[in-house]
Amino acid sequence: MQHRLIRIFLIAFGLLVSGLLGSGLAHAEYLLGPGDMVRITVYGSPDLTTETRVTQQGNLTFPLLGAVPVGGSSVAQSEQKIASLLERGGFVKQAQVNIVVTEFASQQVSILGDVNKPGRFPLEHASTLFEVLAMAGGVNPNGSDIVTLLSEHDGKTEKHDYDLPDLLLKGEGTGIMVAANDIIYVPHAPMFYIYGEVQRPGQFRLERNMTVVQALAAAGGLTMRGTERGLRIKRRNADGALQTLDANADDLLKKDDVLWVRESLF
Repeated sequence: MQHRLIRIFLIAFGLLVSGLLGSGLAHAEYLLGPGDMVRITVYGSPDLTTETRVTQQGNLTFPLLGAVPVGGSSVAQSEQKIASLLERGGFVKQAQVNIVVTEFASQQVSILGDVNKPGRFPLEHASTLFEVLAMAGGVNPNGSDIVTLLSEHDGKTEKHDYDLPDLLLKGEGTGIMVAANDIIYVPHAPMFYIYGEVQRPGQFRLERNMTVVQALAAAGGLTMRGTERGLRIKRRNADGALQTLDANADDLLKKDDVLWVRESLF
């Protein structure tokens, strides 16, 4: 129950952050790159207002200046660069340049697996793992608590697994930053199966440190004919062989366990 509440809170947290992301936060630190569409205005010179796309070479075209290299530069740095070029060329004195990114295309992250809206999303500013998960609508009810982050550094792919509820409880989520071209994968949550004399036999999410008695509760409890005597767990061992084990109420379940509840003989 505790982890279910944490997961619900995490989803709510994601929606809150998602709202903040869409509220017009400053993008001065965003690094411009190929494909980004920008709108450039110069204070006091409306005739210089320009909408242009950054080319594959990392340049944008601006009146009076021609091609201006901005690839890899932040929005703030690009504003300063254009202002400096306008002043040095004698076109505008004390130029005040403003750049608004109208289409984010170069800095994107992929979010896959059990999230509400999987896909590719723009990184409009320096973003944390929780923030980008919020972009995808948060982890859905079938998603695992453990997510995988794949990043490329110096031509090598690095893999890191993160426990979301644990990060949230420890307050460490804001320290995990996501970069352009990262891949975040949310796998399916571990499951267990229960059949026999229970109210709702079938497949259920395996909560952390879940006991046999908690599994019975998740399945709605015993039927009138059911008994907790003689409970059995079918489980595969390290070699993949299926084994049948006697089960007690406080035994911990494992991923893909099958719990069988027998009928009372009297």
